[in-house]
Amino acid sequence: MPGAADLLRDIFGYDAFRPGQEDIVDAVARGENVLAIMPTGGGKSLCFQLPALMRDGVTLVISPLIALMRDQVRALREAGVEAGALTSGNTEEETAEVWDALDQGRLKLLYIAPERLAAGSSAAMLRRIGVSLIAVDEAHCVSQWGHDFRPDYLRIGELRRALDVPLAAFTATADAETRVEIVEKLFHGQSPQTFLRGFDRPNIHLAFSPKDSPRRQIMDFASARMGQSGIIYCGTRARTESLSRALRESGHNACHYHGGMDPEERREVETRFNSEDGLIVVATVAFGMGVDKPDIRWVAHADLPKSIEAYYQEIGRAGRDGAPAETLTLFGPDDIRLRRSQIDEGLAPSERRMADHGRLNALLGLAEALECRRANLLRYFGEEATACGNCDLCDTPPETFDGTEAVRKALSAILRTDERFGAGHLIDILTGNATDKVRERGHDQLPTFGVGRDIDRRGWQGVFRQMMGHDLVRPDPERHGALRMTEAARPILRDEQAITLRKDTLVSKSNRPAVRALVSDEDAPLLSALKAKRRALAEAAKVPAYVVFADRTLIEMAEARPATLDQMARINGVGAKKLERYGDAFLSVINGAAEAVHPKRRKLAGRAAGSLYDQLLEVQADLARGEGGIDKPLSCSASLLARVASSRPRDLDELTRILGERRAERFGPAFLDVLHTAD
Repeated sequence: MPGAADLLRDIFGYDAFRPGQEDIVDAVARGENVLAIMPTGGGKSLCFQLPALMRDGVTLVISPLIALMRDQVRALREAGVEAGALTSGNTEEETAEVWDALDQGRLKLLYIAPERLAAGSSAAMLRRIGVSLIAVDEAHCVSQWGHDFRPDYLRIGELRRALDVPLAAFTATADAETRVEIVEKLFHGQSPQTFLRGFDRPNIHLAFSPKDSPRRQIMDFASARMGQSGIIYCGTRARTESLSRALRESGHNACHYHGGMDPEERREVETRFNSEDGLIVVATVAFGMGVDKPDIRWVAHADLPKSIEAYYQEIGRAGRDGAPAETLTLFGPDDIRLRRSQIDEGLAPSERRMADHGRLNALLGLAEALECRRANLLRYFGEEATACGNCDLCDTPPETFDGTEAVRKALSAILRTDERFGAGHLIDILTGNATDKVRERGHDQLPTFGVGRDIDRRGWQGVFRQMMGHDLVRPDPERHGALRMTEAARPILRDEQAITLRKDTLVSKSNRPAVRALVSDEDAPLLSALKAKRRALAEAAKVPAYVVFADRTLIEMAEARPATLDQMARINGVGAKKLERYGDAFLSVINGAAEAVHPKRRKLAGRAAGSLYDQLLEVQADLARGEGGIDKPLSCSASLLARVASSRPRDLDELTRILGERRAERFGPAFLDVLHTAD
């Protein structure tokens, strides 16, 4: 078998490895379990493609996107390597060709999506075709996607154990928490040989800007780079279509791309992007993972990315040829609210959602940074760097102020309210706004009430946003977004450390009306949690989400916050069947636990008979040993109490026919008093 250097030269046409590549290739080729974290554009794919050619058998490559798989298969075939992909986007002829190559023993690399692993026969099939190595491309998806919309990512570790073959995982972005999760899920907690290469891409200029007429900002940025290939990332599918249309009307060569498009339309865009010069693709995050086009000169974010890892991945698609490239990221309060809700509505465990809030905090910290953005970005990934001279903050340092006192006031308000409230309520306390909610909880009597009147509401919003950016506070998913203080905040609270903040620049110059939120900022985290529960129940039942509860019903739940089944039954859209089926689940989300209720009492929830049942139960408890408390214990079953509460007998004879003489004698007069009072 030829060596790595020979194959590198003969097959791929490179005379030498990039820094760090050779060690990784050797380890994978030897059959070691490997985790490699390399910068975007660092040549990750080669680190499993070369070993595949050096080893016997088939290398199984698990990749997240059809576009990525097709690009790599096409490039390998162009290089003379037998490779194929089994995807939902294949034609019948393409699939037949792949199976023919497998049956003949010609195929060296087989690309599949993680969803293929769901079939029970997958392991047997892969064993039959002679899989000897598993490579996981974009391995951070195990952490970022495995909990949520692509749970099949979590099957990869099981497959490795079933096949008993080595596994090599590759990613460009993995912070310490993500690395731990990758090791746990893919390697069953057994540490692989890990390679961590530098993250710096010094040729990329970094810039952030607050949203102020965002369409104009993006259009101006693109117009200054007319004729250059670029990618614009948007938070919604609709925005990709409208923005690409606006660019075309302004004379740009532009198209849109998102997951809702027909597969053939997506394929056409991918082909155009790879073949046309100066094309702008306006896309959701469905486009670009694994993009290896070398001459992308700029990447813009019309909306804030979901995390600092996603940001790094997406800007890393620019300047892969090493030539200068530029980025621009726009951000605003609506972006932050959207990303928070996406985290809270996810199906990941609470600790994972808490960590995701921390990752979003890190991105906010980068957006609100006071000094060199590159140094801040690299510090997040564990690297130290000096000022780069190639970012907007090095170009123009921001205005700052001493925010120590303001932050201490905010932290004090958080602690004095037991870390149970979001920024909106805390700002009301700090500014002395005595809302009904503030008065009901006695928070207008706190020492912190009104101590922040010198800063207006918008200013306090900026302070809280920057506190999150410094990771001094995080939303607590278990408390529906209530802010919880981190250890980093304690030195500031104790006046042992000062903090500098940016002057808030998020001043809207638009006269357009603001988008009306479904609920208040205070209720938004709970609404997100209720939607997450609805989503999980709907997926389990294989029905649309609205079949469980309509949005309007969840909004009312979030605002009313029912504590009992009776209160839940009064929510519009909660009928008896849905109360029985879903009541406990949603009460658990709202209150942390559902009340323990007898099934007979449950059927009466929300009805007048329910209240009568509770009163009869209390009377029964008082008379269980008779009026003097010395008689033999006696009680009525839940069924009897429910019958009495529902039928509401008018006299002792009717009551006796239900209860029997002995029970009617002990409880009859008192029960009738309850029933008559209710009348």
